[in-house]
Amino acid sequence: MDHLSTFAGGAPWFVGWGTLALINAALAQGKNRSGLLWFLLSLLCGPFATLLLVLLPKVRSKMF
Repeated sequence: MDHLSTFAGGAPWFVGWGTLALINAALAQGKNRSGLLWFLLSLLCGPFATLLLVLLPKVRSKMF
């Protein structure tokens, strides 16, 4: 039974981390960057990926 209380206590962190990854993916797409790449990076790095993404400039789109 003890392992269930540990999982339940960690559930808010799991949901928050996943939500942050989704937000970062949307933010990345707004800066013309890969949403999938930043989603995966955010799952690993969390708030540090957010900070890096906010500080990076927007990528210029190529004109044909």
